[in-house]
Amino acid sequence: MARPSVLLAVGALAAAAVACAPVDNTATTSSPAASASTTCTKDQLKLVNAGKLTIGTDKPAYDPWFQDDDPSNGKGFESAVAFAVAGELGFDRSEVKWNSVKFDSAFAPGAKNFDFDVNQVSITPDRAKAVDFSKGYYTVKQAVVAVQGSKFANAKSLAELKDAKIGVQVGTTSLDAVKDVIKPSAEANVYNEQIDAVNALKNKQVDALVVDLPTAFYVTAAQVDNSKIVGQFSSTGGTPEEFGLVMEKGSALKPCVDKAVEALKSKGELAKIEQQWLGAAAGAPELS
Repeated sequence: MARPSVLLAVGALAAAAVACAPVDNTATTSSPAASASTTCTKDQLKLVNAGKLTIGTDKPAYDPWFQDDDPSNGKGFESAVAFAVAGELGFDRSEVKWNSVKFDSAFAPGAKNFDFDVNQVSITPDRAKAVDFSKGYYTVKQAVVAVQGSKFANAKSLAELKDAKIGVQVGTTSLDAVKDVIKPSAEANVYNEQIDAVNALKNKQVDALVVDLPTAFYVTAAQVDNSKIVGQFSSTGGTPEEFGLVMEKGSALKPCVDKAVEALKSKGELAKIEQQWLGAAAGAPELS
């Protein structure tokens, strides 16, 4: 996949920073859980627009989450997830309507002009006070970023990073992942602010940077010239950060959207979509 232009990536900074900041996502909502008795037939769903499933997302919409700034084309991770959920709810592509919704307004209190919003929104307790979230559709992974041509830029495994000098921000799940998963032989350089860790990579004070994968896409596109994502990996321990589909507080659609997400998980469809759009093709191969 071609790297998104710096101009586009700069526009994505606010979304990446808010969506992917360290969070405690032990959020709960007041909507009833899905059950065998939940009626989720298409003609009985309470929708914003009769006969149409209305999905919100920000504009512009960026790679690898969406392609060509067109959520309706089904290309990109979140476009593909949205259409997969729509399919589970009984809607074909012609029955899906897309609305432009600014990132922070998606989870602000108040009435919504969408049935659900998909925009890399991390589930948090504070946000769940104002909106309902679906079951998580993506568990955020960690990523290693290095400058192309550097010693560790072509590492294929976590073991190959043992001797790397790693930069990471304090108080993040990324720092936990460095300590618990990579376990480098040298103590990591820990920075109070992420921009300081990024600058350390720029200035060759560290060999590699560990951040969450959504942030890694931004770092390589807009912050560090000639950098690349070495690979992504799953962190262990703690409460994982997850993206959820956003719905109006008290949405009657929540149980059905939850059922749809769970069905896609159980069938392995979400894993396939993730691999297609956030894997090696997007420049983020798996490190084991």
